Amino acid sequence: MATPTQDITPGWIVLRVMMGVLVSVVVGLVIGVMALGIALVLAYPNLPELDAITSYQPKLPMRVYSQDGVMIGEYGDERRLYTPIQDIPDVMKQAVLAIEDARFYQHGGVDYIGVIRAGLAQFAAAGSQGASTITMQVARNFYLSKEKTLTRKFYEVLLALKIEHYLSKDQILEVYMNQIFLGQRAYGFAAACETYFGKPLKDITVAEAAMLAGLPKAPSAYNPFANPRRAKARQRYIIDRMWENGFISAQQHQQALEQRLVYRQQAEMPMHAEDIAEAARQLVFAQYGTQAYTRGLQVYLTVATGDQTAAYKALRKGLMDYERRQPYRGPEGTLSLRESGEPSDALLTEAANEYPDLDDLRAAVVLEASPRKVVAMLLQSGETLSLTGEGLRHAWVGLSAQASAKQRIRRGAVVRVWRTEDEAGKPVWLLTQRPEVEGAFVSLDAKTGEIRALVGGFNPGYSMFNRVTQAWRQPGSSFKPFIYSAALERGFSPATIVDDSPLFFDASVTGSQPWEPKNYDGTFDGPMPLRRALAKSKNMVSIRLLQAVGVRNEREWITRFGFEKEKHAPYLTMALGAGSVTPMQMAVAYSVFANQGFLIQPVLISKITDTHGNVLNKARIRLPDESMRTLSARNAFLMSSLLQEVTRTGTAAKAQAQLKRADLYGKTGTTNDAMDAWFAGFHPSLTTVVWVGYDTPRKLGDRETGGGLALPIWIDYMRHALRDTPVQDIKPPPGVVRFEDDWMYEEAAQARAAAASAAVAASAVKPASGPAPGGAKPAAARPPNLPVSSPVLIQPRRGWFDFFH
Repeated sequence: MATPTQDITPGWIVLRVMMGVLVSVVVGLVIGVMALGIALVLAYPNLPELDAITSYQPKLPMRVYSQDGVMIGEYGDERRLYTPIQDIPDVMKQAVLAIEDARFYQHGGVDYIGVIRAGLAQFAAAGSQGASTITMQVARNFYLSKEKTLTRKFYEVLLALKIEHYLSKDQILEVYMNQIFLGQRAYGFAAACETYFGKPLKDITVAEAAMLAGLPKAPSAYNPFANPRRAKARQRYIIDRMWENGFISAQQHQQALEQRLVYRQQAEMPMHAEDIAEAARQLVFAQYGTQAYTRGLQVYLTVATGDQTAAYKALRKGLMDYERRQPYRGPEGTLSLRESGEPSDALLTEAANEYPDLDDLRAAVVLEASPRKVVAMLLQSGETLSLTGEGLRHAWVGLSAQASAKQRIRRGAVVRVWRTEDEAGKPVWLLTQRPEVEGAFVSLDAKTGEIRALVGGFNPGYSMFNRVTQAWRQPGSSFKPFIYSAALERGFSPATIVDDSPLFFDASVTGSQPWEPKNYDGTFDGPMPLRRALAKSKNMVSIRLLQAVGVRNEREWITRFGFEKEKHAPYLTMALGAGSVTPMQMAVAYSVFANQGFLIQPVLISKITDTHGNVLNKARIRLPDESMRTLSARNAFLMSSLLQEVTRTGTAAKAQAQLKRADLYGKTGTTNDAMDAWFAGFHPSLTTVVWVGYDTPRKLGDRETGGGLALPIWIDYMRHALRDTPVQDIKPPPGVVRFEDDWMYEEAAQARAAAASAAVAASAVKPASGPAPGGAKPAAARPPNLPVSSPVLIQPRRGWFDFFH
């Protein structure tokens, strides 16, 4: 008789095993579901609130714009342009969906198969988990750490489900596309489009969108600047995915693959206004603190793009023209090259970082060098140049057999080449050197104080030193008009005769050492009217006028123009501009003459808005009124008349001659030993000041003057700035009359008319005090005893932000 066990077949055993496994799986699933349910019950209430997403307020940088809306600066840790979902082009959204989450609009926030795969990978230590949906990425970016654990993945799933419950798909995608980091400090695809391609997101192409869509996975690894090959491979893969998912047609697919991408230079801005943007940043930070960098403030300046560009080019040209008159110092460095052939890409890249281009002043490595020809390769682009003839003139000494080791130009030498234009307007390359000389340029509206252009040095942004506002330099003869202005209030007139004869002051007068001042040309022309004395910049006349006015009185007088009297020592050297001023101070001061007597305050920021265009601050820009008067209208008129003579027949005669208009006014300035060169001048609507010199004062050269160095820069700029401006004459105000072929105060004309003869009037001014060559001290020059103009109100100095509501 058979036992029960003998009836059990192998098939029955297999079935029993399978049943056991099935039951185990079911029990396991039940337990897993119960555990998951318990975990959900326990974890879900502890999930963070979604305020950061539902009330999404991204950190937006401060952006600085010119008057005409051109962005010139951006400040903040995160470069972002918040863009609503409806304003994001479909092609950009499709590129992101194709590579990140093609079923975004179909699933509920979690790709369950992908989650299981990621969990298995974690258990198997297989590395990175995948299958994160866009919603899960939003949850991770806002709330979770970057560690790759099963626990974090669990919370990521729960948060994704919660986000999907509270936000629509479009809202989630909008947050993702504005928040995601894409390299180069760019957050969001709108900022990335401007960062990488220099264009607004609305103009993006399929190929460009695919390149940007490849960045979220690894912004560094797929950065087209740092890793162009890897970035290109991922871009092509995304273009394929867009076609496979039906987002683009076969024709668009092919066109995208063939399109050559043009990238924006990393430091490129539409115009060079780094100094202005930095000044604006400082002003805004002073008012808003660190919030200035996160609130998305839009700062609009008074600077016009065309004027700023013209100022930048004029200053650079003037400094380069000066540099080409200086001896060639030699190459900046040397690269180790093989005896023949071109340098490797790696060597060029390393050298380009060490010797960066300075805009149109490029760094290049010499491949061949002879007295007649130099072949050089630009470090940045790899372009090869051949320079001959005029292109070698400045550096000829470095190519000669007599060149010193420091000057010699040979294969491997790193040199500078300057791209400019010849007389026919054709582009040419010149072998030259990086300027050591510096300059400053500022131009502002003479009536409102609105800054139209400002350049703080040869290479704006290279340093934090803005020479327009921070460089305290001696103004030299450009300060003389403020001596003459005070003299007019003491009874002098443009026709008053003052002696241009030698002066000598011993130590008892100067308080230090004997002083024997001279005119620039070393000659003395004897008695002459003030009009001619200022036009020819006669130092002896200026000193005698200061003696007549009094040094202490003069120090008080110049405060009417915005100068700080503490910066001007109480000595007669003040007559020759031995104090300290900034170019901005000079622009404000000369504007008093231009606007007929009003002290203005420079205005840089016209308004500040939020990201929605709501005005937060607005400048109080107004035309001058009597509350702003600091100088009588008739004093300003006579000074304008004198300064017009300077540009007509004096040291700045090139101004009227080259610009072919008479409504130009100004004064050249060259300091002792030619360490500073100035030209400060104006049109009735616009004041412009130019300074040239070395940061560490040293001689510019025996033949270098304000008229030769600064004036050409001024002329180049004013040619642009006044091109559409009609000629404007300054009308004489009440109290000024024409007498004996010159303008003067009415009471002065009456006094002169009552004089017995012209000789009596001419003898009204006698030689000033100070020992004459014979040793005796002549009496100080004194003007006739004429009425002095009534005093005018001196406005207190105010800060720039006092002009904001």
